[in-house]
Amino acid sequence: MYSSTFIFAKRQFDDEFHRLDQQIAEAARTMPGYLGEEAWENPTTGLVSNVYYWESLEALQALIQHPTHLQAKARQAEWLDGYQVIISQVLRTYGDAKLNGRLPIGST
Repeated sequence: MYSSTFIFAKRQFDDEFHRLDQQIAEAARTMPGYLGEEAWENPTTGLVSNVYYWESLEALQALIQHPTHLQAKARQAEWLDGYQVIISQVLRTYGDAKLNGRLPIGST
């Protein structure tokens, strides 16, 4: 399993940003290999983090190469005040299972 974490600082969002953001999320959810997603915002730093989970690196690459994602990436400087993407291989998840069903991936 893989995760892609997109961390960014916000500028002013407009209707075009929201449209592209929604289209990217919808495209991801329909792709084979998509496992789930979550989003977090740090109120202290103002940074936002969107995390997507994938069965394979190939599934993740499909989103990265999606035309809507490429369009948004080309325009990111209009809406973002900096960003970082972290691609990770998930080696294990664990917990007490109380959050299963509330998170995109469960404990094993």
